[in-house]
Amino acid sequence: MKVAVVLSGCGVFDGSEIHESVLTLLALSCAGVTYQCMAPNMAQTQVVNHLTGQIAEGESRNVLIEAARIARGDIIDIANADSHDYAAVFFPGGFGAAKNLSDFAFKGSACELQPDVLRFAKAMAAAHKPACYICIAPTLIPRIYGAGVKLTIGNDQDTAQTIEAMGGEHIDCPVQECVIDAGHKLVSTPAYMLAQNLAEAAAGIEAAVVATLAMLPANSNM
Repeated sequence: MKVAVVLSGCGVFDGSEIHESVLTLLALSCAGVTYQCMAPNMAQTQVVNHLTGQIAEGESRNVLIEAARIARGDIIDIANADSHDYAAVFFPGGFGAAKNLSDFAFKGSACELQPDVLRFAKAMAAAHKPACYICIAPTLIPRIYGAGVKLTIGNDQDTAQTIEAMGGEHIDCPVQECVIDAGHKLVSTPAYMLAQNLAEAAAGIEAAVVATLAMLPANSNM
């Protein structure tokens, strides 16, 4: 059995945060876990010049094609992913989670998730399979699990208030740790919402990956 890693492009400002994605894949690999990367086959909402931080007006990129850079080409369209094939799911952060996997960056508490992402994530949740959301990706959680779910994005009060307006219960969390909602088999960690360097991000992500894998059945074959 594999686990799923859902990517949202390539690059912190308009796709998946590359460090967070690679650290997630590394932690899984070190744990001996087989993973499959996936992403929606859609145009990015924005393209950002990562040298200047400015929106690249008139430029278009595809989320799946860009995410393939991180996955070294071993990636599938999430529209074709069957939740029965995966034991758990991991969502690295980056603004792509809030711009491509959802429109949280633009609509806040009124956001909606990309339909293929929502279908897969809700199917995993309905099957009570463990899930791990990193950095800004936990903003997706209330739309998947409903009201009362526990999660963290660190301690940013504006984002925390928006999450609570969506029905989530935000819990402040230091960068090296994670928040566990055992009832939903759900783990979240702040990563670069708080991390000042790669080592800090790595500590929290490794803790979150370990906590998520610990929720798998003892007879799970990965």
